[in-house]
Amino acid sequence: MNKNKGFTLIELLVVIAIIGILSSVVLASLNSAREKGEDAKIKANLANTRAEAAIYYDNQNTYEGVCNEIDGFGDGIDDFRCADGATSYAAAAELSTSGEWFCVDNAGYATGFPGGDDPFIDDADGILCTE
Repeated sequence: MNKNKGFTLIELLVVIAIIGILSSVVLASLNSAREKGEDAKIKANLANTRAEAAIYYDNQNTYEGVCNEIDGFGDGIDDFRCADGATSYAAAAELSTSGEWFCVDNAGYATGFPGGDDPFIDDADGILCTE
């Protein structure tokens, strides 16, 4: 009787297949986490832009510098609008996971809304995020 110790080819192939399936699940989860992280970064940049604009307004009593120098504020802002006279502003960016937009404005409004819609309204209070 010949007793060989070791694994058969079938056993090895089953183990390799299981490892392959598990690794594909992990990679899919990592991609999702990466996209959510990018969305969190966009929201944080918009929140920082709102804080910077508030500080500027407290010192200057206008958003004119913010409106003129938006390139220096926040990475990833896709749309930024100011009212005539720089009395109000709104900034928005498209989120990567859902296609939604996230908007902040000088009134403290910060929210997400469906993509394809105009993120801003222009009314008597100036430029604001769509409610």
